[in-house]
Amino acid sequence: MSDQGVRIGLSAVIMAIRDGRACVLTTTGGDGLAALPFGPFDPVRDRTFERALRDFVTAQTGFRLGFVEQLYTFGDAGRASPRATPGPTGAREVSVGYLALTAEAADPPGSARWTPVLDFFPWEDRRGGAPAVQTAIDAALALWAEDDAKRRARIEALFAGGEARWSEARVLERYELLYEAGVVAEAVRDAERAAPPNAPGRPMASDHRRILATGLGRLRSKLRYRPVLLDLTPPTFTLSQLQAAAEAVTGVALHKQNFRRGVERTSLVAPTGGFSTGTGGRPAALFRATGVDPTDGQAPGLPLPALR
Repeated sequence: MSDQGVRIGLSAVIMAIRDGRACVLTTTGGDGLAALPFGPFDPVRDRTFERALRDFVTAQTGFRLGFVEQLYTFGDAGRASPRATPGPTGAREVSVGYLALTAEAADPPGSARWTPVLDFFPWEDRRGGAPAVQTAIDAALALWAEDDAKRRARIEALFAGGEARWSEARVLERYELLYEAGVVAEAVRDAERAAPPNAPGRPMASDHRRILATGLGRLRSKLRYRPVLLDLTPPTFTLSQLQAAAEAVTGVALHKQNFRRGVERTSLVAPTGGFSTGTGGRPAALFRATGVDPTDGQAPGLPLPALR
């Protein structure tokens, strides 16, 4: 540790489904930009990181966390927040990121709000094919890559160019590529230059968009091997609602019949015997989550049979 010391902060990526969209709980940073709930870790007062996280999230947003898991530790030089652990001027700031999921996305009090995740990453929404913003991104990345074969190969791999297939889990890698190429607002801001007016996606305070990209990528990856999607659903739901939630998180369109057959094979859900009358058409059967396998405590992920 240097003589300047270290300041420790905790960041929370809190995800929910609202109105059919994947949303993240945001507050307002000191610069007026959207920010993740963020607070200090006091090694004298706080017994654990998680306890400190739960306390300040409730204090800032009125929201009580359920499931949480640690994401990553972010400690790049240049991070700064007035809400980190108090320390000497010029101290290095380290933030420990957490992912939290909830099915109870009530309107939070104060200035906290649920913000659609794809507002920050519009290039991640592939449900209707490549989004309109991709044209400008492709042009900017082509200028950045020029004749550099390694850069061009990296762009193709991440943005499904040539023979490459789209990988919904590589959210952080795509954001870091756009940052390195100077395409997103945070890149030019950190270089102390004015952000271009057409920079894609909403910028966030500090490096919170990078932390959010890490959380979204982690969630998308976990969908394939753990039933975490059910942590975002209400106690009862239709299969159409479950598929819509999966599409909202992954940003890809799923094959309806293959998705339903896959869900049935997992035995993760069971019919309740009730029906939903709010679908606008024929009443749809309601389902509930069955939980983990009582024999081994394990539960598989949900199928993600993409249309493309």
